[in-house]
Amino acid sequence: MTASTNKESSAAAPAESALLAQVRSFVAGGFGGVCAVVVGHPFDLVKVRLQTAERGVYSGAIDVVKKSVAKDGLRRGLYAGVSAPLVGVTPMFAVSFWGYDLGKDLVRHALPSNTDGSLTIAQISAAGFFSAVPMTAITAPFERVKVILQVQGQRTLAPGEKPKYSGGLDVVRQLYREGGLRSVFRGSAATLARDGPGSAAYFATYEIIKRRLTPTDSAGKPTGDLSLGAITVAGASAGVAMWVPVFPIDTVKSRLQTAEGNATISSVVRELFAKGGYKAFFPGFGPALARAVPANAATFLGVELAHQAMNKIF
Repeated sequence: MTASTNKESSAAAPAESALLAQVRSFVAGGFGGVCAVVVGHPFDLVKVRLQTAERGVYSGAIDVVKKSVAKDGLRRGLYAGVSAPLVGVTPMFAVSFWGYDLGKDLVRHALPSNTDGSLTIAQISAAGFFSAVPMTAITAPFERVKVILQVQGQRTLAPGEKPKYSGGLDVVRQLYREGGLRSVFRGSAATLARDGPGSAAYFATYEIIKRRLTPTDSAGKPTGDLSLGAITVAGASAGVAMWVPVFPIDTVKSRLQTAEGNATISSVVRELFAKGGYKAFFPGFGPALARAVPANAATFLGVELAHQAMNKIF
C-alpha cells in the first residue's frame, strides 16, 4: 500500500466515524420520539384542549379526561390525533437529536470549551437552540395537523353530521387546497420561537443533571455509565425546564394553528390578553408539566437504550 493510500485511509476513517455517529443520533432520536408519544400523548391532548377551548367548556384537566373518555371511549378519547405525532414526532426527534449532535460539533469550534475538553453549558445551550432550526420544518406542519384533529375531537356533532376531517392526510389536503403551503406551515415562526429557547434549556438541563449524577473517581473522572434511574431523572427534569419558559408561546402557537381566517401572532396575543389577561397564556400548564415528566423521561431513556444497542451492533 502506498503512502498516499495510507493518508487517504486515515482521512476517511474519521469521516466514516463521524457519519456513523450522526446516523446513531438520528436513529436513537427517532426511537426516543416514539417513546415520548406513547407515554405523553394523552397529557398533550388535555393541554391542547384546555388551550383552545372557550372559557367554561372544561373546569380543568380531569374534566377534559372525563368528557373525552365519556364521548369517545378510553382509546379514542385519550389518543385522538395520535397518528400525526407518531408519524411526525419520530422524524422530528430524530432530526432534533441529530441537529443537537451536529450543533455540538459546530460550537466546539466557535466557542471556548472547558479545560478538560467537555462542552460548557453555554455551548450546549447553543447546540440545543441550533437543533430546533431543522426540526421546525417537521414540527410546524405536523403539530398543525395534530392540534386541528385534537380540537375537532372535542366538538359535539349534530345527528348525521360528519367531522370536517377524516384524518391527518385529509387535514393536509384541505389546508393545502385552502391556502397552499403557507396554510400547512402556519405557526412556523411561533414554533421556532418556542423550540429554540426550549431546546436550549432542554439539552442544557439534561447535561447538567447527567454530569452531576454520573459516577466519578476522586479526581472527578467518570467511572461508569449513568444508571437508567439517573437517565430518567435527568430526562424528566429536562422536560420541565423546557416548558416553563416557553409555555405562553406554545399557547399562542396552538391558538394560531387552529384559528380560522388570516390570524397572526400579534392578533392572537391581543385576543388572548383581552379575554383573560396574563392567565390566558397558561391554560393547560399543569397537564403540560405532568406530561413533561414521564414523556421526556421516556424520550431520553429510549435514546440512551438505542445508543447502547447500536454500540453493541456496530
